[in-house]
Amino acid sequence: MYESFRPLTGASNPHLQTLLPRLVRRRVRVQPHWQRLELPDGDFVDLAWSEDPQLAREKPRVVLFHGLEGNFYSPYAHGLLNAWREQGWLGVVMHFRGCSGVPNRKQRIYHSGETEDARFFLRWLRDSFGEVPTAAVGVSLGGNMLAYYLAQQGNDSLLQAAVVVSAPLMLEPCSLRMEQGFSRVYQHYLLGQLKQNATRKLLHYPGTLPLELSQLSKLRRIREFDDVITSRIHGFSDAVDYYRRCSALPLLPQITTPLLIIHAKDDPFMTDAVIPDLNSLPPNIEYQLTECGGHVGFVGGTLKKPQMWLEQRIPAWLSPFLEPTK
Repeated sequence: MYESFRPLTGASNPHLQTLLPRLVRRRVRVQPHWQRLELPDGDFVDLAWSEDPQLAREKPRVVLFHGLEGNFYSPYAHGLLNAWREQGWLGVVMHFRGCSGVPNRKQRIYHSGETEDARFFLRWLRDSFGEVPTAAVGVSLGGNMLAYYLAQQGNDSLLQAAVVVSAPLMLEPCSLRMEQGFSRVYQHYLLGQLKQNATRKLLHYPGTLPLELSQLSKLRRIREFDDVITSRIHGFSDAVDYYRRCSALPLLPQITTPLLIIHAKDDPFMTDAVIPDLNSLPPNIEYQLTECGGHVGFVGGTLKKPQMWLEQRIPAWLSPFLEPTK
């Protein structure tokens, strides 16, 4: 039986759960080994490894695909990388274009269904460091992207196993949810990050986004950002077209890789629309729905000794796939 999640005493509120990791995981426990990977189109992605990959070729590998405007310094990212390092595995965060603090060169950015960079990276990983058991974990936006990749690849996936956490598997209902109640606070924060990143890019590479700085400052919702930037750059007619074509939920039955999906019922970024019909899921997909946990929260234990449940649950679930002989 899998390990269930019990929230930190007195902190089952979804907003508390969502915000607590920033307090509990303030100190970065792993010193990253940075590497820049040049992409075929002349752009790049930055990699943050748990150690020098040249010295860890024999170790099982776990790739992390972060959430919207996330990076290595997101609490879940360095927390998980450290947990994998303690398992004796090699961990790496593949930063989406423009998310490592340095603007990317090309017009293209990243989005929930953009799998080309992940596909190139996973092939490069295998070709550069050899074939060892490899898994991936996708968080939030990165979780939808990972599920989308697994569905596209079918039996040709380069992963032995995968985990998806707090993923907006139906993008349109999630975008509407972010415009309601307290969730608008999260939207305001994330939109601020998106605009800051876009501003940095326009200052470095004028003309690489389909709007001017003066227009950027007027955007008030993530949906507007996706309407005028994300969808226009990537060939969608508008935000709704992008959301409908890139939602991974309808594609879950096409996935053949062993996959664990973790979702909290009280996630303030989402609605029940992201919860699949469990009868339609293939046997290789395990779905764990918790009563509480917020958005990428899942903080248990006590105030004196808080525990990051994901840092225990994910390695425990991946272990049989990455270390089958143990």
